[in-house]
Parts: sequence; C-alpha cells; structure tokens
Amino acid sequence: VQLQASGGGLVQAGGSLRLSCAASGRTFGTYGAGWFRQAPGKEREFVGAIRSSGGITYAESVKGRFTISRDNAKNTVYLQMNRLNSEDTAVYFCAAGRVILSSVRAPKSYDYWGQGTQVTVSS
Repeated sequence: VQLQASGGGLVQAGGSLRLSCAASGRTFGTYGAGWFRQAPGKEREFVGAIRSSGGITYAESVKGRFTISRDNAKNTVYLQMNRLNSEDTAVYFCAAGRVILSSVRAPKSYDYWGQGTQVTVSS
C-alpha cells in the first residue's frame, strides 16, 4: 500500500482544512487508516483513526473539531479539520495498518505511511 497525503496549507485560526490520503492497492478497505501529526521538536502524535469496520477514534485534543471519513471506492481517507488553532500546526501524516481498537493510537501499529503534509495555523 502506498499513501499520498495532500490538502495542507496555511489557514487562519478558526478556519478549516480538509486533508486527503489517497491509497494504492485494491485491499485498502481492509486496512485501518490513521492520522498523526508532528510539530517541530515534538513526538509524533495520534490525531484519529478509522478502522476497517468503520469505527472511529479521536484524540481528545481534536474531538468535536476534526472528522475522519473514508471512501473505499476511491481508496481515500479524509480528515476534515474545523476551528483550527495554533496548536494544530504540524506536519500531518496518514498511515494504514491492520489495527484494532486497542492499538489505533500507536504509530507502531501501522505498516504504511504517507509523506506528510504541512498544516500551519496563523493566529
């Protein structure tokens, strides 16, 4: 599976962005997909994930502001980000793996990673 993340950019605080993660491979629907982010000088942080079953998990810091969805027919996962603030500034990565509920937050649970897309929120 190869992943290509896109949709990042510069946005003002309070604004919105939608990230996309396009995957190759006909079996993508059988994988869970996660979004992580990494700010300068910080560790990679879990943002949210959608399992192959459709179950979704969010980090507390984004719950109520971010929405994950997937379109298996298009082999694409989306991250809709609303009410962005400066703490959301980071490089965002998508990942895919055969994750279960107890493992979705751990980067090591994912076998495939996209290249990352920069999100910058100006205050």
